[in-house]
Amino acid sequence: MSAPPTSAAGAPTSSPPGAAPRRAGVGPGLQRMDKGQIQHVVVIGSGKGGVGKSSSTALLAAELSRRGLKTGLLDADITGPSIPKLFGLSGPLVDKGEGIEPAVAANGIPVVSSQFLVEDEETPVIWRGPLVTRLIMQFFGGVNWGKLDYLLIDMPPGTSDVPLTVFQTIPLDGMVFVFTPQDLAAMIVRKAMNMARDLHVPLLGVVENMAYFTCPHCGRPSELFGPSRVARVAEEYGIPVLARLPVDPRMSTLGDAGKLYEYTDRAVAELADKFLKSMEQAKKSQLTVL
Repeated sequence: MSAPPTSAAGAPTSSPPGAAPRRAGVGPGLQRMDKGQIQHVVVIGSGKGGVGKSSSTALLAAELSRRGLKTGLLDADITGPSIPKLFGLSGPLVDKGEGIEPAVAANGIPVVSSQFLVEDEETPVIWRGPLVTRLIMQFFGGVNWGKLDYLLIDMPPGTSDVPLTVFQTIPLDGMVFVFTPQDLAAMIVRKAMNMARDLHVPLLGVVENMAYFTCPHCGRPSELFGPSRVARVAEEYGIPVLARLPVDPRMSTLGDAGKLYEYTDRAVAELADKFLKSMEQAKKSQLTVL
C-alpha cells in the first residue's frame, strides 16, 4: 500500500465571535477531492459510540446492493473499525499501481478499512489526528472504487478531526444520523447534526436503532430503552424519520458470523425506501437553489 498523501487536513472551523461559520472546503490548504465514477457520497454518523451506527450503515449498504445499486463502504472509524467484521473481511489491501484495491464482500460490496492495515483484529491503531485524517483522504481519493451508485462512509464518534476532514475534503451529497431512544443519545446526535448543518452538509434523515424488541412468543413490541424520541428530533430539524430498527438476535448472530449482509427485515427495507426518497428530494432542493 502506498504512503498516505502529504497534504494536511483538519483545519479548525472556529470563527471569531459574531463571524459567520466558515463554509466547508474553504479552509487554508484544503481542497475538495473529485468523485471520480461515484455518483453519490453519503456519510452516516451519530456523534456517539455504541448506538449501532456501523451495523445500520452495513444494513443499508446491503439493502441497496440487493436492489441492484452498486454500493461501496468506506470505514472512517480508523481507531474502532467494525465494518470488516460485519462482512467477514480481512486484509491486506493491495496497490497494483492504479490505486488501492478495496476488499470485496461475498455480496459484492467493496470495502476499505484501517482493519486491513493491522496484523489481527486485536491490534490497535494508535495514530495521532493528522495521520488519521490523511488516511481518510487516501481511502477516498486513492482507492480504485470503480463505478458506484453510492459510497457510504461510516463515521467515528465525535465532532473532531475525522468528521471535519470528511466534511471539508470529500464531496458529500448528504448525511444520515443514527441514535438510540435514550435522551443522552438524542442530545449527542444533535451535536453531530448541528456540525453537519453548520458545514452545509445536507441532512437526509434520522434512524432510531434498538428502538424496540418484538417478543417471539406473543409478537408484542417492547421499548427496551425507553420511549422513542426520533420523531421529536426529526421534526426539530425538519428531516424525515428513515427507520426505527429493532433489537434482533438474528442481527447479532449474522454480524458475529461476518454475514450481516444476509439480514433482511421490513424495517431495513423501509430504511432503504425512505433513504432513496430523501436523496431524490435533496437533489431536487439543490437544483432549486442553483
